[in-house]
Amino acid sequence: MQDVIESICFSEEEISKIVSRLGEKITKDYDGLDPIVIGLLKGCVPFMTDLVRKIDTEITLGYMKVSSYSGTESTGTIKIDGSIPDIKGRHVIIVDDILDTGRTLNAIKNLFKDSGALSVEICVLLDKPEGRKVNITPKYVGGLVPNAFVVGYGLDYNEHYRNLPFIGVLKKEIYS
Repeated sequence: MQDVIESICFSEEEISKIVSRLGEKITKDYDGLDPIVIGLLKGCVPFMTDLVRKIDTEITLGYMKVSSYSGTESTGTIKIDGSIPDIKGRHVIIVDDILDTGRTLNAIKNLFKDSGALSVEICVLLDKPEGRKVNITPKYVGGLVPNAFVVGYGLDYNEHYRNLPFIGVLKKEIYS
């Protein structure tokens, strides 16, 4: 499968260090607060699985199936499939694989604020500032990626390549 990758942005070892750093920071910030960590499916799964094992304080987990992409393009429409976790009176940490346009994370953050969360913060493995369409800044960022289509470690193209242990730029001929 590596023949579909133009270049590697983050190796497996680099991802591991990023996850440890983020877990330590979240532990420090939320020690004793029992936050609910809510992952946005499906892309968050590898990242969130590793991240929560690095958080050394009491937490609870939740998930939401949210989508806004078709192929390589953001549709601009956020679709929530299923129920919304009960977050009233809780500190919430939203976990996602990548912050690109910001539309999805902004919508979910506002939804949680309006639903009575004590606080809502965002933790992303990757940030792609050049793709931003709305003004949103995550509290926890693993690393920056170029304005290219990246896959691996949960990130996909049409549900493929999520299982790559690294994050890389997908060759254009694969999706064009």
